This record gives sequence, C-alpha cells and structure tokens, in this order.
Amino acid sequence: MKKRIFSTIWTLALLTNICSGQDLFEQSNDLLVREIDNTYRRGLDYLSKSQDSTRGCWSDSSYGSEPGVVGLCILAFLARGDDPEFGSYRVQVKKAIDYLLKAQNPKTGYIGTSMYNHGFSTLAIAEAYGLTNDLRLGPALEKATKLIISSQKQNPKGGWRYSPESQDADSTVSGAQMVALFAARNAGIKVPEEAIEKGKAYLISCQDSNGGFGYTSASGANLPRSAIGSLVLSLAKDTDSDAYRNSVEYLKKNVQSGSSSHKFYSLYYTSQAVFRTSPSFWNTWNSQNFKRLQSTQGQDGGWQGSYGKTFATSAALLSLALNYRYLPIYER
Repeated sequence: MKKRIFSTIWTLALLTNICSGQDLFEQSNDLLVREIDNTYRRGLDYLSKSQDSTRGCWSDSSYGSEPGVVGLCILAFLARGDDPEFGSYRVQVKKAIDYLLKAQNPKTGYIGTSMYNHGFSTLAIAEAYGLTNDLRLGPALEKATKLIISSQKQNPKGGWRYSPESQDADSTVSGAQMVALFAARNAGIKVPEEAIEKGKAYLISCQDSNGGFGYTSASGANLPRSAIGSLVLSLAKDTDSDAYRNSVEYLKKNVQSGSSSHKFYSLYYTSQAVFRTSPSFWNTWNSQNFKRLQSTQGQDGGWQGSYGKTFATSAALLSLALNYRYLPIYER
C-alpha cells in the first residue's frame, strides 16, 4: 500500500514537471533549452539503437555490459521523463531494468562483481522505484541497500572499496555508495543515520586544507574526487560546514581543469556538485559544459571515451540532465 501511495505521489510530481516543458534551471534562455534538449535526444537515440535488444545491456566494450554502466543508461533515460511504462524509450528502459535485476544475487542483494557496479545499479533502481508498478523493484532495492549498510559495518574505515568484504576504503567507491543510500532513503527505504554519518566522516578524512578530496587520504586531490566529496556533503545537508564551503571553493578554482583520463566520469559528478552550489556558478558551468559536449557529439549521437562509448554517452547525458530535474536525486 505504501508503495502504491509513493508511486502515485511521484507520478503526479513527474506529470507536473512534464507539463512545465523541458525548462532549464533558473535563468537559461529558450534557445539553450531547445539546443540542450536536441543534443540530449540524439544521445538517447544512440543508446536506444545500440542496446542489445535481447539482453538489455550494451556491448560496445567490456564496460557496456557492466551493471553499473547499464544503471547509468537507465538514469539517462529516466532523467528526461522516460520510464518502463511511459515515453518513447520505455521498451529500452524496461529491458535495462530487467538486466539489472537478473544481475542481482537473490540472497545477498549484491549487483555485479564490484561495489562500483553495485552503487550505480542501486542508484538506478532507487530512482526507478515509484515510477513503475514493477513489484520486483522494492525488494531489490531493500536488498541492495542492506548490502551497502552491512558492508560498511564491517569496514574499519567507515567507507567502502571494491568488494563488500573490503577492509579499506576510497573516496570514489564510497561516494557511489553514499549517493545510492541517499537515493534509497528518498525512495522510502530505511537508512540508518549512523551509516550516513560514518560515510561522511570517512570522506571528510580524505579532504585536504584546500578543500579538495584525495583517493584514500587527503593527498592527491583532483576534480572528480572533489566533486564527489562536495556532492555527498550537499546531499547530507551539511552545507553550513567548513568542509562543504571549502569544497565549493576548490570546485570554483579547479572546475575548468577537468580530468583527461576520467573526462566523462568527472563531468558526471562535477555537474551534480556545481548544480547544488549557486545559480550563477551553475549557469556558467552548464553553458560551458553543453558547448563542449555539443561540439564533440558524434554523428550517431554518442560520445567517444576511454571506457567505451556507452559509458561516455550516458555520463555526458547525465551531466546535462540536471537541466530537467526529473530525478529525485537531482532536486536541490
């Protein structure tokens, strides 16, 4: 009954957003709205046509069949208003969700073969939950969330790394689990506050004096890790803390530096982190990011990246998806 009520409320909210059109955040002009939406639709067309129609995953590289990448593709479709029951890409979304659910261990709730996969997959299931009457999603999300929490409980660092049994942690895997926990909590799944606080404390332990975040410690800060840290602090509503304010200052000073080896991964997190700062910072970043992506989009609508075309395209689209704000995790 609670699931049906949640589904009805969220569906009404979604319809309200759809009725308002493809409005951009705050102060963007109509031409930019149309240009971004056209670019976004071309990207979705690429993902639609390149999906393995039998399996529901993508096979452009070894990464295309990874549950985490499939999860990002699902999020890219959902972010513009498509779901398994509505929209031009509903068939593709349903097949991709089916693939994720089949990839989940029915006993442990683990999805895929790494916590990277598990985090992004859990996020996708959480965002899809409530958009459909698929009765499989609720139990799958509960199991996936419990695995994240149980993994953290046995980790002395308070974070996560590559496997559920890991005894060490890093900021990137931990960030993926934290965002998944926030999404699960938004969807009505019980997430202990202790889990949020411990994960936040671990990430702050990786922050340096300039506000940037390192990989396993406070050294070696870069843009994608720092965007992850800033995003998590914002989602935790810790925006009055020195840690968050310093992270925003780091983003402002380094947002143009990018990451040559992790370009699209960086765009995915940087857009979310910047979106949650201020309208002026976001508007500037959003316009610049769009122009760069528009100029590098392929004739087929996809983007080329070092981790395969599917990952690059889904991450690029999700860096633009804040403009729609259909996903609960994208609300400020």
